[in-house]
Amino acid sequence: MSEQDQVPGPATPNYRGAAYLTSAAKLHQCPPDKGWEVAFAGRSNAGKSSAINSLTNNKKLAKTSKTPGRTQLINFFELSTSQRLVDLPGYGFAKVPVAVKKEWTKQLENYLAKRQCLRGMILLMDVRHPLQPFDEQMLNWALTAHMPVHILLTKADKLKRGPAKATLLSVQARLLEFGDLASAQLFSSLKGDGLPALRTRLNTWLTDDSVFEEPYPSSDQ
Repeated sequence: MSEQDQVPGPATPNYRGAAYLTSAAKLHQCPPDKGWEVAFAGRSNAGKSSAINSLTNNKKLAKTSKTPGRTQLINFFELSTSQRLVDLPGYGFAKVPVAVKKEWTKQLENYLAKRQCLRGMILLMDVRHPLQPFDEQMLNWALTAHMPVHILLTKADKLKRGPAKATLLSVQARLLEFGDLASAQLFSSLKGDGLPALRTRLNTWLTDDSVFEEPYPSSDQ
């Protein structure tokens, strides 16, 4: 067991106190690999930055753009000295050169595979287009690594209640085989729908050092 695994979880985060910490293009540029970290991942323009801004009640915290793929760096936001939210580069149909896209993918995989303080992943999908191939790839990778995943079906305000609920039930059915490691909910950054459920999930991960089914090895092993 690493030293980090022996440290009790911190207090419940104050999301409104979130502040930009730093950005990293490569793993070695990330903040020290200590504490509790939750990553927000999703296809380009799935609403990652908007969700973080809604969660923290700060429209200017995470940069948003109508041009898919503008989030090119791993962006860290500090909740406390030991708790962070992470906005990962969007994957999928970003309008960038193939070589650049390959480099993004490499760095994204490095972060997800090697970051010891990563406690869970918020995987965002447009409720109108859930479980695309890239989403399935990310989901399967995380769950194979025994990393908890919580899916946000974003832009729920774009659908009527019936179709939105039907999509949620379909996604939840897909997740049944993964048991407690995977969950899903509807979410709307525009209207704030789903914020309490998101906060509850994040609080669990950011204050608990036993969220993984299997303990991660320490980084010096």
